[in-house]
This record gives sequence, structure tokens and C-alpha cells, in this order.
Amino acid sequence: MSELKTNTIATHDNNNVAMSDPMKLKNVSTTDRNALSSPQEGDTVYNSTTGTIDFHNGAEWVATSDTTYVTVVDYLVVAGGGGTGYYYGGGGGAGGLRSTVGNTGGGSNLETALTITDNTNVTVTVGAGATGNHSAGTTGSNSVFSSVTSTGGGSGGRAGPNTNATAGGSGGGGSYTNTSGAAGTANQGYAGGNAYGSTAYQKATSGGGGGAGEVGAASTNWDQGGNGGDGVICNILNSTNANTRSVGEIDGSNVYYAGGGGGTNGDQSIANPGTGGKGGGGDGYDNTNDGSNFNTYDNGDANTGGGGGGVPGAGTNGGSGVVILKYPSSKTITVGAGLTSTTDTQGSDKITTFTAGTGNVSWA
Repeated sequence: MSELKTNTIATHDNNNVAMSDPMKLKNVSTTDRNALSSPQEGDTVYNSTTGTIDFHNGAEWVATSDTTYVTVVDYLVVAGGGGTGYYYGGGGGAGGLRSTVGNTGGGSNLETALTITDNTNVTVTVGAGATGNHSAGTTGSNSVFSSVTSTGGGSGGRAGPNTNATAGGSGGGGSYTNTSGAAGTANQGYAGGNAYGSTAYQKATSGGGGGAGEVGAASTNWDQGGNGGDGVICNILNSTNANTRSVGEIDGSNVYYAGGGGGTNGDQSIANPGTGGKGGGGDGYDNTNDGSNFNTYDNGDANTGGGGGGVPGAGTNGGSGVVILKYPSSKTITVGAGLTSTTDTQGSDKITTFTAGTGNVSWA
């Protein structure tokens, strides 16, 4: 016969007993535990040999330390956007986007949340946006959460000297002498748009960069730059908190990420540059000025993964990426050095937003 000792039994309700002091379990060695007569399912003891609380499952004794505690984490991982190069560059491609909430990139099905073992470090990296320059455009940097990697956005093509657009999470748009837009990455983003071919810079239109939600538009004639492809809506962080944290592009109650950069227009008498895609894509350059502002530019927006807008002068920068993680509010995240982050509560979940850096995180 077992004996229960306690200072106070407060209530008995629905087969639950509430006590104001800790309950002391029977203390046995592994040998003594195994010698117990006719253990029943649910019998529980403290094993002094292993230092564990053991319970009987009806067939055998099981140590609670054999149970692995985990945290299920939803995610949005957006890479840095692509940039553009000098001389009528195509729009930069958006950073690749992978998500378990709302929408994911490239028309793919939503991904599956990751199950992370508690007290185990996993890596988070926020990809930087590409840097525009007077030569070829550059690609954005990858963003990472554990086993999930989103690919940096591709660069827009440029003319004089000729450089092709490059592939990325979403592809860069073509230039007027290298007309082909570049490919996006499967399940992350779309291709950049082609450019209208010409040998005269006065008619040098360029294609829009691809976005996570659609292809970049082609420039189909000499007076219209291609629009950047739109990104996708992902409300893992609601619009109020996204606005506070300066991430994504807010559109009413929705938040867009990973829009492609718009292409520039060639005709100096008509203002038809391509617009940046929703999700932080930079607008293409308006070529109706007298040439005095060739080095003005519209970069991709920070922490959207947007591509830079096409420009005839100095290249444009892609927007930096972002990593956003959602997990139960009962869990606590530990963020290592090297990461910039904030945590909000939405309903029964916590949302941690990473806007820069690389480092380790864990849960408990």
C-alpha cells in the first residue's frame, strides 16, 4: 500500500488533486524499480540511479528524460534583394522567399514548420541587400534559418560594357543590349523581365526584376520600362507590428515582401519608368530629365528583400532581407550575439523579428 503525505490537499475537482507543497515520489534505484511487484500503467517513481522521474507505460519503465522537448517554429525567411549596375541597368531581382504562413515564393505550396529541439542552437542569418556600383550589378546575400536557406536576389543586366542579368531568388531584369531577364529559384521567386532591344541609349529601356509573387514585366517598346514583379503577402507579423518594426511593405492590413525592382525608360520625352513591385522593389529611373540626375536612384527598401530600380547612372542597392519566427508564447527564445531582433506577442504566439546580423538562437 502506498502512502501519500502532504501538508494541504486543497481541492478535489474533476479527478485532479491540488496541493500547496511539492509531492515527494517514492525514491528507488533502478534495481529496486525493476523489482516492484506488478507495476501499473501510470505508476511513477524517482530513480536515484539515473536522477530521473520514471513512469510505467503499461509495458515498461520509461525515464522522462528520454522524452525530447521541442518547439514548433513557423517562419518567413527573405534574402537580400539584387542590385543594378551602371548604364541603363535592368531592375534587380527580389530576394528569395520561403514561408510557412500566408504565401511562399515562386507559386509554391506553403512549407512545413520546423521542429527544433529545445536548448539546441540553430543559425539565423539576415542577408544583406546587394550594393549598386558603376560596374556590373551584384546579387543579394542569402538568409538562413536552421535548414532553410533563401537565395539572394539576382542583379539587373547593364549595357556598356555589356553584362547579363543574373539569376537569384528572383532573377534580374534585362538591359537594352543584353535583353534577356534571368531566372528565379524554384519555390522562392520568379524570373526577371526581358528588355526592348535597341542600339541607341536614347531608347534604352530595361526589364523589371522578378518578385516572389510574379515575373518581372518586359519593356516592350522604347518608352516604357518594365515593372518589377510583385512580392507576396505574408502576415506572420501583423501590419501594425510590421509597421512598428519597419519590415515589409504595408498595404492596408497586409504586408508584402520581396518585390522586384522596376526598369528604366529610354525616351527622354516620356516619363514611363517601371514601378517597383509590391514588397519593397525600387522604382525605375525617370529618364525625362536632361541627364543631370543620372546618378539618382531608388534602392530596394530595407528589410523587405526588394530589388533595386534600374537607372542609367550609378547602380542601385537591393533591400536587406528579414527573418521572422513564430512560436508558442509559452516558449522562451535565447538570441545570441551578432543578431538584431525584437519580439512581439500576437494572440497565443510570440513573433521574433530579425533585421540584421548572424548568430545562434535556441528555445526552452
